Amino acid sequence: MIELSIQEKSKNSVINKMITMGHEQVVHCFDRETGLKAIIAIHDTTLGPALGGTRMWNYENSNHALLDVLRLSRGMSLKASISGLNLGGGKAVIIGDSKKNKTPELMRKFGQYVDSLGGKYITAEDVGMSTKDMEYVRSTTKHVTGIPISMGGSGDPSPVTAYGVYMAIKASAKYKWGSSDLIGKSILVQGIGHVGMHLVKYLKEENADVIINDINKEKVNKISNEYKVKIFSDQNFYDLDVDIYAPCALGSTLNPFTINRLKCSIVAGAANNQLEDELRDSELLMKKGVLYAPDFLINAGGLINVYSELNGYDKDAALKQTSDIYNTTLNIFKTSEVEKINTHVTALKIAQERINKNKK
Repeated sequence: MIELSIQEKSKNSVINKMITMGHEQVVHCFDRETGLKAIIAIHDTTLGPALGGTRMWNYENSNHALLDVLRLSRGMSLKASISGLNLGGGKAVIIGDSKKNKTPELMRKFGQYVDSLGGKYITAEDVGMSTKDMEYVRSTTKHVTGIPISMGGSGDPSPVTAYGVYMAIKASAKYKWGSSDLIGKSILVQGIGHVGMHLVKYLKEENADVIINDINKEKVNKISNEYKVKIFSDQNFYDLDVDIYAPCALGSTLNPFTINRLKCSIVAGAANNQLEDELRDSELLMKKGVLYAPDFLINAGGLINVYSELNGYDKDAALKQTSDIYNTTLNIFKTSEVEKINTHVTALKIAQERINKNKK
């Protein structure tokens, strides 16, 4: 038997993860001059080029970054498929502190790596990124969306993402309580980033009883003052007795421990990969009687928005297609009930079937 070197074992580990999760390609990027350390993951291009945002995060180590980009890119394939878009799934992560390590030169270099893939991967903004960053990326590759409106793009996709989540929350209320009206419903929005902030706005316009939670005290106070919403500063927010829990921060927060603590009737939020273990945790939510709106379906508004740039941006058309998340969410719930399988598995099945039908 030939003993594998450390490098070969590491490579084999990446390949094994790719095989397990169904990825086509993973690109590791490093540039000494700018300090760029990035990973681009292309999951599935059956339906079209892989489109997905770039996230800059100060990961604990490269393995955490790899796992995140693999999960996120797979989610993009499912998101595009279930939304009826002719796109595949891809994602990129840049390892570093976006407040300290990000420079125009780093973004331009990253754009060169994106360009080297020849359009197989199209990037956009995500956590730690802005439309200005996409402008820098655009200077070295045309394979980027979410660029400023002044450049013919759609700008920040966050408001449209939030709108899709809002429509899904209304669909969840309709299914659970017979009415999509959110007046007086207590809703915890956990994570007040770009999407969470816009979601608060939509919910308050409907006179919902909104509670917000985020580790950034300055941001929480600002949003509370602006929209007249309550603040829950304790990190034991899973124990809060609310009608709807909307996780809008990072993923993998729903697991046996946290699900057991939930007192809500509905979970519907913008965060990606909310379930720590998809099959186990979606089943636990169903057994607990908590209606779960699959994240990769309900947060697809941003993808729908940037996708529309590819053929000339039309804001009204993008919003109209995003509003259809309401009907798709209701259909998922009804199918789940008929087939007696949980909502997440139902959505996975529908998304995968569309991909399978289009494989050559």
